[in-house]
Amino acid sequence: MSQSYAILCLPISSGIRRVHDLAIRASSGTRRPLVLLSDPLEVNLDLDHAVPLDDNHWADTWPPGYASSDRVYLPRSGDSRSTRTDSGYAVREETLLSKAFSEAIHPTRIIPFYFKASGPKDPDDVTITTLVTSNRFRVFKQLVERYRGPISVTIHIPLPLHSSFSSLKPDHPSRVALNNLHALYASSPLFSEFVDVHLALSPFMSALSAGRVPSPKGEGGRQFNVWRNAARLLARTEFVMMLDVDFAVCTDWRGAVRDALRSAAMLPNRLGARTERKQLNGINSVDIVQKLREGAAALVVPAFEYVRQEEGVDQRTFPADKQARFFATLLKLTRASPPIIASFHASWGPGHNSTDYDKYYSIPPGSHTVYKVDQYQSAYEPYVITSKRVSWCDERFAGYGGNKAACLFEMYLSGVSFYVLSDHFLIHQSHKYEEEARREERKSNRKLYSDFKEESCLRYLYRYYREGTLQADRAANAREECKKIKNIAKTVSQVILISPDSSRVRADRGVPLRS
Repeated sequence: MSQSYAILCLPISSGIRRVHDLAIRASSGTRRPLVLLSDPLEVNLDLDHAVPLDDNHWADTWPPGYASSDRVYLPRSGDSRSTRTDSGYAVREETLLSKAFSEAIHPTRIIPFYFKASGPKDPDDVTITTLVTSNRFRVFKQLVERYRGPISVTIHIPLPLHSSFSSLKPDHPSRVALNNLHALYASSPLFSEFVDVHLALSPFMSALSAGRVPSPKGEGGRQFNVWRNAARLLARTEFVMMLDVDFAVCTDWRGAVRDALRSAAMLPNRLGARTERKQLNGINSVDIVQKLREGAAALVVPAFEYVRQEEGVDQRTFPADKQARFFATLLKLTRASPPIIASFHASWGPGHNSTDYDKYYSIPPGSHTVYKVDQYQSAYEPYVITSKRVSWCDERFAGYGGNKAACLFEMYLSGVSFYVLSDHFLIHQSHKYEEEARREERKSNRKLYSDFKEESCLRYLYRYYREGTLQADRAANAREECKKIKNIAKTVSQVILISPDSSRVRADRGVPLRS
């Protein structure tokens, strides 16, 4: 039976917000090649001399309160392609967003599509979803220059309580941050072609405190999972890559995924289809592509970093191949003595070791091999390409520690399998961390993450139990992972024991359990 989906139409208001007369001429929209090592990549962004926006740029009350006149149209299910107001129900945009982000630390205001890219969008493309604070604009421009594909970014702008931008002095950190954002977006036509910008307005100096005048050099409110969810919710393609802004896109994994989606669409969409061996084991596998579309697979792009932090500052020196004959490639740099490049955060094994770097190194480049992660750990936090349909990030997490792992943990419990792309990689661009703030935030989030794992396990196991799918393949991750959690291990074992086994329940058809 076919399914119909209502289309949410976020209108671009004719008012002052999201309409900006920037002297940017968007390019033709033709596909650009990935910027490789041999290409000049000099990123110039002079924010110190950005032209301030005058008071006339904003309405006196911008940003408006939660009484916005903007509407989101929800068509009737039988008329899902229509956007006419008389064919459905109109909801205030900010009412819908306040519900969508009700778990955020408030007051927090999400402004969708403050800037909206003009380039064409292919539903089967891969949008990078990321988050940026005002002290990371230069590295964000590097990401835009290298990727040259769709990006949905949430940018945190601090805003004092009960204030409008027009009421702030020109040198106020909030005004400076927004001035710099405009200068950033005008600095390259690639922004207007590829980048959708969404604002997150909040008054917080950090995750653990609130202040009226945040430091312009700080990381902002650090509501990382709220910002991640906003960027994904507003992405305009079916597939997304959850990426931190300080990673360099070194290989064309975007092209590989798009080619796989096209190739799979040309084959019979069933597991019994006659396919070549490479299509069964590689990224072109019909099974893997089908799981990716259904939100049951996540493609891992392995992450690396320079051992000596000072060598990882300039992205122009980063390798662009896993192995080649004449260049300083990834494998050469990892096998040097001593190693020049190592797996990302190698000192914290649980974060990335499930990727199995030894296996990654052993697979010949160019084989298009994809291998399954079979030693999952609850702290695993790789960078993944997924469908937009996967579970959302828990928004209770603010600040460093556990936030990204929580996103991946819930994906795993929901039945997502992780597959590593053996030809591709990312490299972290070195930068200084706010170590004191990170220590405090990690300490706060450690207990929260422990509680989150218990709650998530009980929630998913209960769901599978009620659906009659607890013995199905989809629930296998939850069955195995949740038994490892000491406080609930006994309960988990009892629930699994009393649930109908596969011979008594047609789990694949979701037959309800017998009372």
